[in-house]
Amino acid sequence: MNLATADSTFREPTVQPAYLARLNDAQRQAVEHGAGQIAGPLLVIAGAGSGKTNTLAHRVAHLIVKGADPRRILLMTFSRRAASEMARRVERIAGEVLGRDAAVITDALTWAGTFHGIGARLLRDYALEIGLDPAFTIHDREDSADLMNLVRHELGFSKTEARFPTKGTCLAIYSRAVNAQAPLNEVLGSAFPWCAGWAEQLKELFAGYVEAKQAQNVLDYDDLLLYWAQMAAEPEIAAHLGGRFDHVLVDEYQDTNRLQASILMALKPDGAGLTVVGDDAQSIYSFRAAEVRNILDFPNQFAQAADVVMLERNYRSTETILAAANAVIGEASERFTKNLWSERKSSDRPKLVTVRDEVEQANFVCDTILAEREAGTALKSQAVLFRASHHSGPLEIELTRRNIPFVKFGGLKFLDAAHVKDVLAVLRFAENPRDRVAGFRVLQLLPGIGPSAAAQIVETMTTALDEAMGLAGWRPPQRAADDWAGFVALYSG
Repeated sequence: MNLATADSTFREPTVQPAYLARLNDAQRQAVEHGAGQIAGPLLVIAGAGSGKTNTLAHRVAHLIVKGADPRRILLMTFSRRAASEMARRVERIAGEVLGRDAAVITDALTWAGTFHGIGARLLRDYALEIGLDPAFTIHDREDSADLMNLVRHELGFSKTEARFPTKGTCLAIYSRAVNAQAPLNEVLGSAFPWCAGWAEQLKELFAGYVEAKQAQNVLDYDDLLLYWAQMAAEPEIAAHLGGRFDHVLVDEYQDTNRLQASILMALKPDGAGLTVVGDDAQSIYSFRAAEVRNILDFPNQFAQAADVVMLERNYRSTETILAAANAVIGEASERFTKNLWSERKSSDRPKLVTVRDEVEQANFVCDTILAEREAGTALKSQAVLFRASHHSGPLEIELTRRNIPFVKFGGLKFLDAAHVKDVLAVLRFAENPRDRVAGFRVLQLLPGIGPSAAAQIVETMTTALDEAMGLAGWRPPQRAADDWAGFVALYSG
């Protein structure tokens, strides 16, 4: 044996950093894509419970460890909270390698936030170049709805014979048209068919709304994306914008809309340094004009096709649950083919229960909850999941009827919603005219009657020998005169 030759060819095995050793093979492949350099586009399809957030945080940390300038990394998430959590994870992971320098380096990760938050900052940077006053203010949704309502009133649409859409509905229509980049008639036909008869008036309203915003130097949330997209459509500005960032990473890409996708394509038209993470099977925010085609079409939108990494190992569920989920996902006509799997075993199998309607569904759930309680499972250890908050209404009513205590997460309880409380107050007041709280609420539903007038009417009814006579004998203000006679007749009948 030639020792010299053996020694010269011997290589120590590469020691893998601890933060990479914790990842599974697919996660590590996504994290190490490009070996820390500015590589081609990457799409990470992250199945439910597959460690998506952990993988994205590791990728950002890995880029920094490999020498990427954190000030030139753009990280966009679905919420500000998610961005803050991501930055904390990046600091923790990078700290394992960089020690005390980690906090300093990740503090420079200043371009982490939501699309809207990042857009607001960039618009101020480029305001003068696009003819925008840098001192613009930003309206939240409530402010925007109030301004929409002001224009609506000025145009006389609040006094039409047939009921014109409310300010909230008008804003929702406007927002969807902007984010979906779709004609108004198309938006009305697909999402707001009950408002289709007002198409011409809505066009006039939206034109007035835009004019009012410009006159007042304000932007709404939708403008933050719209102006950014229009700015990025200018080749010179787009090149300068894209040149500010070596790496652009986007979370929850399945929930982006057309405006957001157009911004990304303008920033990185060749896909260099671009990473998007998401799951086509979890695209649920269509009401926000999310476009699932963004993620489905992503791999082939560049001259160099994007690399695709599948995260299929699930860390939350059992094999039996995932088998059912895979079967459902497999029915999609167009999708990224993946097979979620887990090392967690269970003999329990999910049940598919068919019911006739929502009432029967609520009864079944309540029966099951009570049966589980009898079997030893505490009520606080049981949960019911819904896709959307408003789907829980029938169950909430049945739980309340059966005196089963519950806590609702994500939105008001059905019986606490203002319109439901209004209806219940009407019924309570009809049943018991001495119910001052119900009467006070009901009376303020009438046009022209505010808190002071409502209090006076309730007091009059309380002191009258006959509540109906107390109503009939009260002289309403002029603004309420048209509706008062009908109200008295209704409650006296």
